[in-house]
Order: sequence, then structure tokens, then C-alpha cells
Amino acid sequence: MAERAQALGFDAVRVTTLDAAGPEMRARLEAWLAQDYHGSMNWMADTAERRADPRALWPDVQSIVMLGLNYGPEEDPLAALARRDRGAISVYARARDYHDVIKGKLKELAGFLAARGGSDVKVYVDTAPVMEKPLAQGAGIGWQGKHTVLVSRDFGNWLFLGAIFTTAMLPPDAPERDHCGSCRRCLDICPTNAFPAPYQLDSRRCISYLTIEHKGPIAPELRPGIGNRIFGCDDCLAVCPWNKFAQTGREARLRQREDLEAPPLAELARLDDAAFRARFAGTPIKRTGRDRFVRNVLIAIGNAGDPGLAEEAVRLLDDPAPLVRGMAVWAASRLMPRERVAALAVERLEAETDADVREERDRALTQHVMAGETALAESAA
Repeated sequence: MAERAQALGFDAVRVTTLDAAGPEMRARLEAWLAQDYHGSMNWMADTAERRADPRALWPDVQSIVMLGLNYGPEEDPLAALARRDRGAISVYARARDYHDVIKGKLKELAGFLAARGGSDVKVYVDTAPVMEKPLAQGAGIGWQGKHTVLVSRDFGNWLFLGAIFTTAMLPPDAPERDHCGSCRRCLDICPTNAFPAPYQLDSRRCISYLTIEHKGPIAPELRPGIGNRIFGCDDCLAVCPWNKFAQTGREARLRQREDLEAPPLAELARLDDAAFRARFAGTPIKRTGRDRFVRNVLIAIGNAGDPGLAEEAVRLLDDPAPLVRGMAVWAASRLMPRERVAALAVERLEAETDADVREERDRALTQHVMAGETALAESAA
């Protein structure tokens, strides 16, 4: 089976038992949900019972084959952060949607396994209620680091995971132990302080959650920390010292698209729905939708510190989507003098009917007034 898996492009293949993760997996999930760390991802709570026990998902399962596909980047994944007039996109999203790539491979390998052993099989890639990371640790592929992402001694932080559930009784591999030690680089680098403690992630503060899963306006206090990250965040993955052993992803269908490495913010801000769909066809970005994506772009524009980008935000004050208009208010207010912001509030936003956009308008005006008063006080002193 291992040879067939490698021929299909998988870089890691190991077997685990149903109880490899033990009661700790259930306890950690319950504690995470109790803290509301899942944010608006209600399906995490709705599927908690099935997620905590593979038997609840499929009572006939006897063994689980865990597989990993390496997508290690060729270049520094954080290099785009220094180019503030451009967008930083998470490494995994710069290529073909991994769900499409891995699922086909899993089905082929599962068919091979079923034919050889006469067993029933089911395949899962991320979208089903399967706790891939604890199961991958139980199978010995890696361990969940303090940032909750799977870390591999061979591939660092860069593995896509998939699972094959089977009715066959397969000999299990030994689990992997935690090798994080006293290191806390992944925790300390987080721009929005999304880790309340080691091995705990508060999704509500996580940039990946905010820019991908979160559907509404992003809290004002979190926006500056997002910087120019317009889809996902690789900071905690990229600083892990175990990446020194990682290998560049060898699968041609997962090679990064050059146009997604650091695209210009001004260009992205001009995408309408049709252009957005065409540009990001076949990538994970497309699932987020144009409005949320442009919301993220506007936050990056507001953080860019470049007045030349202000007009991109001003143009989007008339966008049909309230989510976009609201972030356009914020971005414009960050890049323009208070007199211009006040004039725009009258010219373009006085008749605004959406409550969130009005709140952004009022907040922007208030902050500019406060900034003006502070400046006057400092000059008088």
C-alpha cells in the first residue's frame, strides 16, 4: 500500500487505530467548543459527537489510513508581508484546490486497498467531521504543535492530510510524540494574539479564520494586525524550526501560481464578481466569494500607509455590498486627511441605510475628530 500511495503522490502514509488519540481528543474538542473558540463555525459544535469518535461517523470502521501530501513552498512564505502595496496569500491557496487534488488520489488508493483485502472503504478530506490532526499524530505522521497545526519531522508544517476509513484490520503504526519542547515561536509571532495558551487556538482572533471563514465585518481592533494578509496566514507555520527539514512540494498539480504570490492590492480591489471567479477558478480562494475577499483587500489597503491607494477605497464606497462599503470607509479614513473624510461622509455616506456601514462612518469621523484634538493639544503644549 505504501508504494502505491507514493506512486500517487502521497509523501506520508501510516495506519492508526480508532482509539489512538484516546479520550484526550474528545476532552480537547469539548473544552475548545465550551470556550466558543470556534467562532461562527457552528458545524464544529453540530458535529462534535461524530468528530470525537470515528465510530460515530461510520460504525463499521476498523482501521484508519492517514495520508499526507507535502506542499512545502520554494520561497519564504512571509516575504510578501514586506510588500505592503501587495496582498499576502497563504501558501496552500496559491495552487489548485487541495480538496480536488487529494480526493481523487484517495479514491484511487482506497479502491486499491478494497480490491486487495475485500474490505469496504470511505475517504475523507477536511470537509467531513474527522479530526485529521490527532489521528495523524496517532498514526505517527507528526504531532500537533503548540499552534495546533500538525508538525512533521520530515515535512515541517506543510502537509495536506486525508483519511481512508476501512473495515479491514490493518497493523497500526506507532504514534508520534510531541517535539515542541520549550519553543514558542509560533505563539509569539501571531499578529492578533490568537493563542490564549499553548495548544489552544481562539479562532475568533485568528487571521486565517477572519479572512476565510468569518462572513461579516472584522472587529476594528483586529484589523491593524492583519496587515496585508488577504487570504489566510502562514506566520505561525513559517517560523517553526522543524521547517528546516521540510522538502519542497513535488506534486506538479500543487505548484504555486506566480500571479498569486504577491498580487497588487489596487488590481484586486477592482475585481467584480465575474472577474473574481475567473481569476481564482480552481483555487480555495474562490469559495470565499468576491465580497469577503474584497473586504480583506480593503483592510490591507487601509494598512498599507500609501495615500495613493486611497482612491481605490473611495471608489468602493458605492459598491453594492455593504460589507465592502464598510471596509472602504475604514480604509479611506486610514489614508486620507480628516477634512476629506468628513466631506466624503456627507457626499457619499449621508444617505447610507446599512447599520454596519453607518457605524463605520461614525467611528471614522469620531476617530478623526479625536486625532485632530490630540494634535491641537500637542501643538499648544
